[in-house]
Amino acid sequence: MKDYILHLNAPAKRWDDGTPLGNGSQGMLLWGDPAAEQITLNEETIWSGGPMDTRQENYRSMIDHCRRLYLEGREWEIDPYIDSLDENLFYRIKSYEYAGNLRASMDGFGDAEITDYRRDLDLINGKAVISFRKNGTVYTREAFSSHVSGLQYVRFTAGEAFGMRLEFTRECTERLDYKEGWVIAHCHTAIGDNKFRVCVKVETDGTQTAADNVLQIAGAAEVVLYIGIFSGFRHDCLESASAAGMMKAARGWDALLAEHTADFAAIMKRSDIDFTPSADADLSGISAADRLEALKQNETAADPQLISLYYQFGKYLLVSSSREDTLPANLQGVWSEGMTSPWNADYHTNINLQMNYWHAEEAGLSESVNALFTYMNDYLLPGGRRVAAENYHARGMVVHHLSDIYGFAAAADGPWGMWPMGGAWLAFHLWEHWLYTGDKDFLRNTAYEYIRENALFFMDMLFEDGHGRLLSGPSTSPENRFFVTDDKGERKAAYITMSPTMDTEIIGGLLRFYKETEEILGIHPEDGILAGEMADRLPPLSVGKHGQLMEWAKDYDEPEPGHRHVSHAFGLYPAAQITRATPELYKAIRVTMERRLASGGGHTGWSRAWLINMFARLRDGAGTYANIRALFTKSTLPNLFDTHPPFQIDGNFGGAAGIGEMVMQSHEGFISLLPALPDALADGSFTGLCARGGYVLDAIWEAGAVTSFTVASAENKAVDVELPAAEGVLYRDAEGKEYAVENGRIHLCGNAVLTLA
Repeated sequence: MKDYILHLNAPAKRWDDGTPLGNGSQGMLLWGDPAAEQITLNEETIWSGGPMDTRQENYRSMIDHCRRLYLEGREWEIDPYIDSLDENLFYRIKSYEYAGNLRASMDGFGDAEITDYRRDLDLINGKAVISFRKNGTVYTREAFSSHVSGLQYVRFTAGEAFGMRLEFTRECTERLDYKEGWVIAHCHTAIGDNKFRVCVKVETDGTQTAADNVLQIAGAAEVVLYIGIFSGFRHDCLESASAAGMMKAARGWDALLAEHTADFAAIMKRSDIDFTPSADADLSGISAADRLEALKQNETAADPQLISLYYQFGKYLLVSSSREDTLPANLQGVWSEGMTSPWNADYHTNINLQMNYWHAEEAGLSESVNALFTYMNDYLLPGGRRVAAENYHARGMVVHHLSDIYGFAAAADGPWGMWPMGGAWLAFHLWEHWLYTGDKDFLRNTAYEYIRENALFFMDMLFEDGHGRLLSGPSTSPENRFFVTDDKGERKAAYITMSPTMDTEIIGGLLRFYKETEEILGIHPEDGILAGEMADRLPPLSVGKHGQLMEWAKDYDEPEPGHRHVSHAFGLYPAAQITRATPELYKAIRVTMERRLASGGGHTGWSRAWLINMFARLRDGAGTYANIRALFTKSTLPNLFDTHPPFQIDGNFGGAAGIGEMVMQSHEGFISLLPALPDALADGSFTGLCARGGYVLDAIWEAGAVTSFTVASAENKAVDVELPAAEGVLYRDAEGKEYAVENGRIHLCGNAVLTLA
């Protein structure tokens, strides 16, 4: 595996150009200013607000009234009816907050000459290094964030004695304790008074003097900061928790770094995608910002290595913001600036939280995806059950378009929040994990209850249309609107309808894999049979007047044909309901995507990342590559952070998933190698990519042809592998046995290493 270094050659000019590190639950971002290092700190449970009472006594009657209006052909009345109701129908959650800023102001740097500046992030080992020369003397800053110890670390060293002023700042700080060897901040959130403590242990060979809310350090060759953040959300007694947690700092820098590196690199090294550059095109020493700029300035410029680096950066960010015993990554991973974050840095469940984990299974990031499953079972399941019972008078659970760390599950923000599919979409992640692993214990003990509860909700809530079909709703096609004509012939934009296409895709998929789950486990087989029967009565997916896959049950026009969401494409990706086996729909979804792009779609980072995956599923290498390039040139910040704008991390994760989909897919019942490889990436390799069915693959390709590949599974299972090779092309295994490509595929009876004959 390469040494993947995200190299920058200048300090950050703003927060979202900093260098991020994280241990899953805590994060820090370094700005890298030689004269004054600013470290922005985060901890995943520092979140304003708290649990809310979301009981709505009349919610079910409102649901029933909307359904009557629809069935009576008065759909134009639904949105005005919703608007006329009590403004408290839709809730507002509070924001994720930062933990504060730690500032290290260097003495004597006022007019110093700074040369040879580097800001590097080692993605494999999870370590940042900032170095520069001040008047010829080398200064170095190193940082890492350890999941093993639960602490974060920064070390300042120089070739000459130096001094610094260390200070902590944050709103809602109750007390600051500065004393020799320590800076301790006692803080709380803006709303809800959730308390937390930031502890910084300071070790140095210099002298320390505490005065006026500053810790002054002088005559030092080295200063090491051991940083711990402890919140009342997790700890009843902050004093004892912080004391116990900070004791780990006694082990010292070297031991803690070695422990962290072993843990972090073991996960990062599981998988790699390496696009081979031409012999004279090694750009690894050029800053990421300059490489992005080169792509912007020259439409024909290529940088295959940057795509490889971006893939690893997507893995790095997820490992850093989501581990087996933490909360999942939010809209900004674990990093944020200030007391309020864009969109509250919440758990947006109408694509964004899901997109954060699109690459996790294929990349082998089981520790990270486990955080999502724990959140779903421990936070969303209880909250979703309450809303289903109290507001819908239904069994099971329901989650709408956003949530938080308090298990919020009700409709929020406005009419677009009347989308009850968030919890059901997340159930697909549990089913996907089963498809990848075949772990029956996981299916029974982790996945089953959550899947079943979502299925029961829709089994209760689907309703007859009078013509044998079962409809869902009221609902929306996430955040998009359609034109409806009223009884006076006037067109009006509306959000709310019944059975939008995404509803049908999600509910149909959910009910069918719930049926399969019951067939496998046999816990409530009669419910599984009923779920399958109900799935078969859902409206069919339909093609509209433009040849597009219809987004709603009726062929409406829309006020924003270039809308950022392409929700009805769910059946193509991330689900596998629209494939080459459904040619009419496969063609129609392509028309849908082309119409979106022609009208300005893909203008946010995450939306562009979704398009990458969709073009890959359409096996369109040129389209996939064009959208990767657009993601880099239009929606990527100098440090490779994704931008909506502003910074929103889902585009990083979705982009990484799309790069993986480009080189391997396994959703059609077999493994497909290089299904959407563009000409610009004709040479390369991948290692350790996981496929559905419990397989792990390596592959090497040259000039677009697979020259060798390895398929392994713990159970030595048979599998078909599709290859971009002509009929009859031969591969040989290690024993010399020949395998011919027939109908585009090779059938393997078990584990194998094959080389082009």
